Amino acid sequence: MTETSGWTGHEVAALRHRTETWIADDPDPVTRAELQAVLAGLPGSLNDLADRFAGPLTFGTAGLRGPVRAGPNGMNRAVVRAAAAGLCAYLDDRQADGPVVIGYDARRGSADFAAETAAVVTGAGRAALVLPRPLPTPVLAYAVRRLDAAAGVMVTASHNPPGDNGYKVYLSDGAQIVPPADKEIEERIRAVEQLAAVPLGTAAQQVEELLVDEYVAATVQAVLGADPAADARRAALAVAYTPLHGVGREVLERAFAAAGFAPPSVVASQSEPDPAFPTVAFPNPEEPGAVDELVALATSIGADIAIANDPDADRCAVAVPSPSGWRLLHGDEVGALLADSLLRHGVRGTFATTIVSSSLLSTLAPARGARAAETLTGFKWIVRAADDLAFGYEEALGYAVAPGVVRDKDGIGAALAIADLAAELKARGRTLTDRLDELAVEFGLHATSQLSVRVDDLREIADMMARIRSATPTTLLGRAITEVHDRLPDADVLTLRAPGVRVVVRPSGTEPKLKAYLEVVEPVSRGVNTARGAAAEHLAALRAEVAAALGV
Repeated sequence: MTETSGWTGHEVAALRHRTETWIADDPDPVTRAELQAVLAGLPGSLNDLADRFAGPLTFGTAGLRGPVRAGPNGMNRAVVRAAAAGLCAYLDDRQADGPVVIGYDARRGSADFAAETAAVVTGAGRAALVLPRPLPTPVLAYAVRRLDAAAGVMVTASHNPPGDNGYKVYLSDGAQIVPPADKEIEERIRAVEQLAAVPLGTAAQQVEELLVDEYVAATVQAVLGADPAADARRAALAVAYTPLHGVGREVLERAFAAAGFAPPSVVASQSEPDPAFPTVAFPNPEEPGAVDELVALATSIGADIAIANDPDADRCAVAVPSPSGWRLLHGDEVGALLADSLLRHGVRGTFATTIVSSSLLSTLAPARGARAAETLTGFKWIVRAADDLAFGYEEALGYAVAPGVVRDKDGIGAALAIADLAAELKARGRTLTDRLDELAVEFGLHATSQLSVRVDDLREIADMMARIRSATPTTLLGRAITEVHDRLPDADVLTLRAPGVRVVVRPSGTEPKLKAYLEVVEPVSRGVNTARGAAAEHLAALRAEVAAALGV
């Protein structure tokens, strides 16, 4: 069987024609040559070429994301030029006044994609304000409102594999786009007939470094307030930190210094931006092995807490010492700790999370006199949960601890908040795990885990979703299912509930993965440790049941 099996001569010729047409309009000589080399490799390169033209990138949970490569199904200057032109057309049609502010991380292609965006924006007769250097995503989200921008663009693939890049779009409210704006922008992207006809300008303005100082000051004030008495306890906290080869270190160090913390000890091998992410398989703190060097540093210095940002510093991972060694806290645990701390310090309003995060917040917030809300997955939904949003989080290590400053997840602000809580507890002879135990006693032990299936072919995800829908389990952990909630056609999400058990299955919106989110709620009548042991056993069994239902 050859690689062209299943392809007719007409189909191959049509694909070749599409490729040649794309090459003729591609503004980048590097990607033109890349595609020409793929063409020259036919028929052996047919599958590669077909994948590059499988479809244009579309706005998912967090904007456009894809591998840095030539063709419409990748991140490259041609795709970015069309995206920027579509955004500008959308803003013009809405008569949205103001500049477009543009940020970028240190991934491969990010600076070039930011410059391409700025050229399109200025060519459209609109001011382009480019951040002064590679900076965290929350700085860009802050800048949109601070600079009265009509929109913002952040070039980043966040925690995706090293070969990827991405393109997040924010509107004037400082939040990422949601329907119908995403589809309306995509319509205008598709309406760009010739990239060579897109006007380009040259007068982009660089934003002053002062903006970063303002972000730091606003975040410290909103998260921690002015409490001189807290300086001593913060200075006594020993923190180990890694930016995972990303752009978070310098801004986090400035924020910690402004808040009165001692300088964190930083993993030397991961301290500087490096688009190759050489010390980790995936630059995602959730992935096995990603924080091994952080834990080693924390152990060697006797740290009280270990903190990791993902490469664009919009997420925050937390590890704590335990009798059996360092333990990486689940995002739901950190979310509960932060929500509880805010509530205990008198913060009121709406506390929001997503349908795949722990159900604990829905009990915790009302018990403290606040409202709880639940949204679809993604911070673009969380920050729109309510006008009085006080806090939002998702289990994937994203937290909005100061939504009045940043209407998105903010790994710098979250790091400040969790470090301050750790310092407060340490001053009282307590720890973060002690506080988690106290919450378990009060509300029951809510334990969560995840089954994540990475695929090479996205059709495998559709097949798994079809399988569990057509042969839905009738029990979970031997308990009869009491609810099956299928959110199609609005969202590709299936939720199963049984007494004390919940499973939510959905495709990832940012990576080629299928995810099943697992939760069990255990009574603590025989003690928290016993409940944790039971929860671990039940989650392992539940993971096996769900894997079987998905056919993996």
